[in-house]
Amino acid sequence: MKLTQLQLENFRNYSQLNLHFPNSLNIFLGENAQGKTNILEAIYVLAMSRSHRTTNEKELIAWQKNSARILGTIEKKNTTLPLEIQLTNKGRKTKVNHLEQKRLSDYIGHLNVILFAPEDLALVKGGPAQRRRFIDMELGQISPVYLYELVKYNRLLKQRNAMLKQEKFDQLLLDVLTEEFVKSGVIILQQRLRFLKKLEQWAQKMHGAISPQEVLTFEYAPSFSFESSETKALTEQFTAALKQKKSQEQFRHTTLIGPHRDDLLFLINERNVQTFGSQGQQRTTALSVKLAEIDLMKEILGEYPILLLDDVMSELDDSRQMHLLETIEGRVQTFLTTTTLAHLKKNLTVQPDIFTVSHGTIERQGTF
Repeated sequence: MKLTQLQLENFRNYSQLNLHFPNSLNIFLGENAQGKTNILEAIYVLAMSRSHRTTNEKELIAWQKNSARILGTIEKKNTTLPLEIQLTNKGRKTKVNHLEQKRLSDYIGHLNVILFAPEDLALVKGGPAQRRRFIDMELGQISPVYLYELVKYNRLLKQRNAMLKQEKFDQLLLDVLTEEFVKSGVIILQQRLRFLKKLEQWAQKMHGAISPQEVLTFEYAPSFSFESSETKALTEQFTAALKQKKSQEQFRHTTLIGPHRDDLLFLINERNVQTFGSQGQQRTTALSVKLAEIDLMKEILGEYPILLLDDVMSELDDSRQMHLLETIEGRVQTFLTTTTLAHLKKNLTVQPDIFTVSHGTIERQGTF
């Protein structure tokens, strides 16, 4: 999979931009606050329909403008496919091959991206919400079923919480709502467990290549105990757990059980990395998990995703930089932002396209 062209109109600090990417490694070079990250954000939005930096889509539209557009051309499996995102104050429109897509699950998945930024190094030591978001964003790209159920689950969760906030509510209606909530929750749990099992296998290989003496494992930490992930058993256990928390939920006016409360633990040699791991182990774990996604997507989709590296090289030491570059070179189209080329020149074996970024203007500099 390759992104061959990117066009921006009134996106962030770019009024008009048209870039072509014939090569596999594209480096955006410039000082901070010049617009380098905005390019990677645009590619991410084109893939995921939303930003990784803000939940307010109005921030993506240039100052004093009413709308923005992101257009991209991708090549996958010997076909060329145009994608488009239109952003307005009223919302967004998504188009595939010039046809508007009504459902998010019909759009996401055409362009697969993996973003690795300095904040992703906190994937291990950050809070549970950060790890849940990681699972949701990555799994949502490769499973339309998961994305559909996740949207449905969040809608049901919002409705259920709204009912629990009422002093008096229709118990029968809550029961019907809860039944649908459990159905979606069970599918989400099953998909997460299958995804994490596969991701763990790839992450173990990546981690072992960096730290051969260590074994990385995952442990899913659900908000309720269950012995089987089989649909009938899991449904019964989920339902029983909600009944057990019924009085607490009514007192606290919120849903206390479900995938929205779960967590993911990372273990090295059976010790929790979040609690007991060194900073080096935490960074190696985060890097291994991110790199594992590349091979997992290739296994499931038959093509490598696009990799977005937002100023992450400066956060890694030489050995981790080398491992990252060896993993992606010649396989994965990569877009990388940096303030200096010094740490790249000594490690790269392929010739990149270098784009200099200054005050919202971009010029193709060529190669080293």
